[in-house]
Amino acid sequence: MADDKRVAFYAPSALVESGLIRYIAPRFSLKTQVKVDLVGDPAQAELLLGPEGHALFSGLGQTWHMQLRGEAKGAQRFADWLTSQVGSRTIQGFAPEGAPIFTEPRVQKAAAARVDMAGDAVVGQGLAWTKCGRCHVTERGRDSFGIGSTPSFFVMRGFDDWRVRFAGFYVLKPHAAFTQIAEVTDPFPVDRPSPIAPVVLTLDELEAILAYISILDPADLGQPLQHQ
Repeated sequence: MADDKRVAFYAPSALVESGLIRYIAPRFSLKTQVKVDLVGDPAQAELLLGPEGHALFSGLGQTWHMQLRGEAKGAQRFADWLTSQVGSRTIQGFAPEGAPIFTEPRVQKAAAARVDMAGDAVVGQGLAWTKCGRCHVTERGRDSFGIGSTPSFFVMRGFDDWRVRFAGFYVLKPHAAFTQIAEVTDPFPVDRPSPIAPVVLTLDELEAILAYISILDPADLGQPLQHQ
């Protein structure tokens, strides 16, 4: 129960000396009845600010990140408050000399890593259009059937696990019901054919599609959603 009403919190000296922590901690405690105990050793902290973790705000020449350790409820409540609209407005409202010191985090989107594939990307472009264009947008500026609720190749290229998703797409729903990879997947049952137009590929064709996807620029979806 004590863990529900306190949080061991670490902030670098630059933030402490700026007065930010003395400004935000009482406002959080007044709302939640959770006491913020400032500790001097990061190893003892349940919640800490620093150069790694979730980007929280920018100021004093850098972007400050938050790390949550463990599952203590008090620490979780403080983390939720800091990432909420109320917490963000409180941080950005800190203006000891009349001008705000801290702003929304300036996060530079890292460029997606280029991955060398053995397949022919040009061949893969055509295959992606003919084999996948029924449901997905595979090229910019080219009309396709597509399905509104189905993500484009550019959106999926931005996923951290895009290579795994694409390389094994034929075992993921709903693809397994209508996809055949020669010498890999079992044939469709004779008494239960594919319910829609089947997608039939060889491993070389799949490798070509992967090579094409690897050179796509991922869609910029902005910063992650924040919610209360």
